Amino acid sequence: MCGIAGFIDFQNKSTQIQLQDMTDTLHHRGPDDSGYALIKTPFAHIGLGHRRLSILDLSNHGHQPMQFEHLHMVYNGEVYNFGEIKKELIKLGYTFSSNSDTEVILKSFHLWGIEAVHKFNGMFAFTIYDKRAQKVYIVRDRSGIKPLYWYQKEDLILFASELKSFHQHHRFHKEINQNSVALFLQHQYIPEPHTIFEHTHKLKAGYFMEITLQTGSVQTHQYWDVIDSYNAPKLDISETQALDSLDDLLKSAFSYRMVSDVPVGVFLSGGYDSSLVTAVLQSGMKEKLKTFTIGFHERGYDETPHARAVAKHLGTEHTEYFCTQKDALEIIPTLPEIFDEPFGDSSAIPTTLVSKLAKKDVSVTLSADGGDEIFAGYETYTTVLSWHAKMQKLSPNLRRLTHKMMQQINPSHIPYMRNTYNFQTRYEKIKNLLLTQDSVDAMKLTMSYFTPDELNQALANPFVAQQSNFDTKNKLKTTNDMINQMLAIDYKTYMLDDILTKVDRTTMSVSLEGREPLLDYRIIEFVAKLPSNIKYKDGTKKYLLKELTHRYLPKKIMDRPKMGFGVPLMEWFKDELKSYFLHYLDFERLQKQNIFNASYIVAMRDRYLEGKNENIEKLWSVLVFQMWYERWM
Repeated sequence: MCGIAGFIDFQNKSTQIQLQDMTDTLHHRGPDDSGYALIKTPFAHIGLGHRRLSILDLSNHGHQPMQFEHLHMVYNGEVYNFGEIKKELIKLGYTFSSNSDTEVILKSFHLWGIEAVHKFNGMFAFTIYDKRAQKVYIVRDRSGIKPLYWYQKEDLILFASELKSFHQHHRFHKEINQNSVALFLQHQYIPEPHTIFEHTHKLKAGYFMEITLQTGSVQTHQYWDVIDSYNAPKLDISETQALDSLDDLLKSAFSYRMVSDVPVGVFLSGGYDSSLVTAVLQSGMKEKLKTFTIGFHERGYDETPHARAVAKHLGTEHTEYFCTQKDALEIIPTLPEIFDEPFGDSSAIPTTLVSKLAKKDVSVTLSADGGDEIFAGYETYTTVLSWHAKMQKLSPNLRRLTHKMMQQINPSHIPYMRNTYNFQTRYEKIKNLLLTQDSVDAMKLTMSYFTPDELNQALANPFVAQQSNFDTKNKLKTTNDMINQMLAIDYKTYMLDDILTKVDRTTMSVSLEGREPLLDYRIIEFVAKLPSNIKYKDGTKKYLLKELTHRYLPKKIMDRPKMGFGVPLMEWFKDELKSYFLHYLDFERLQKQNIFNASYIVAMRDRYLEGKNENIEKLWSVLVFQMWYERWM
């Protein structure tokens, strides 16, 4: 696992020192080695920088940038099936000087060109300069597990694993994108391809960029899309056949992700996803797996008893740690450095803690992210199905009339509802749901923290709604029912831009490689082709995955209500963390920035501090933005 950074400068003004500065700011992603190459072409200067975290082939044979004939490459990630591809290349006459997947990728590209990407099973972001074609290719893995940012302005292209690299180049202009601020408040993350800055983008998952140096043209191409699997004909197989096939796929995917020249552990929450990953892995091993869990003293947040029961049954070497307010106070100031654009998922705090805990014993951890988005585990799906059933009972005319009546009422003027927890937000959501026709729009609205009306009140400047992967719902065929529609879009939005961002940044902040076994693309391609009633069956969420888990673990251990990996913000902020609100959500500070409506935000803050049940998640989002602004602007 590594960090990459670099530039394509058509003015030929960028220097080796700037390349080193851009690369070395990613030291946490790769503390074991570094490499830099400034390549002067007839059309531009190209900088390729690399920081290495040694996982495979710990020798210097894995050093980057790596060159083979006319190709130069820097690479971040893991291609798990590199051994099989290597054997194929050897049969075709290639020789190898290392046991690294980097060399396999480079020589695969030499033989097959960009089509080689279809052979790779893993998580990756890499840049290849092809001297013969005078082109640069930048590629991101199918699911978007590994990040890749790029910036283009005034004959300069920058690319890097994290935005912080761009701040090290003197021609990077820090201009906040007001539309992205609105996206952040709405989702607590900024969905791809957008970023917090103007002229700056995330390379979309499953895409590659092709930059022609002679003309300066930049083209992006999609090589994989989960929607294609959802649009494929549904498989006509029995439940038992589906379970057997899934079991084989998981064993293959999980064993791939145990290939390492350094110790490997597992994040274990005690829920179905991580318990299944742990159980499948431990069933095929003689030595004890190392498992790690974070708990809380506050009731309703602690999963340690469940994780402990699973670990005891499987016989893992288990470590647990309880997150306290003191821990949170130590981590919160570091969040703007870890996430160098605003990121509001508060579970980043315990994820950072469990990463620090694991790093003491291992260099690689497996987590079970993607289970909810692949197998239908979220309560949101039940909420949307319930909404749809209720809306079906109302005529379109009645829904429009009710919407019109609700528009004419200011919910804050309803005395007995005025101080009800988050009532105004729920009122706005219900009003908008009345005119919502499809499941994806309903899911997006249900999951939003600020409604469109609230955004207009909270922001100081007008904004324009931006296109995102939510809008790719239009590519879904009508053969997909509501569940499969929501699963497809959740995979391309919340999982990608929230969950995977959180895990990548927190693990890499402590130089720990995080692997995602459930995101082997073969798993989603198979499960997407299954009818939804085998995933969400008779009201049981994640039915297929639960049935498979029961093959490995007693049902009595697993049969409990689902818990999210949340943080007791409500309890903490009224005590030790209260000072953060008072400092960062200060009226003069907000007014001077001219990003938020200072009066609106301060009123929210004061209602919360006075115990009037204001939405803590909204205030947390604004706080996170303010902390990011102080660090980077």
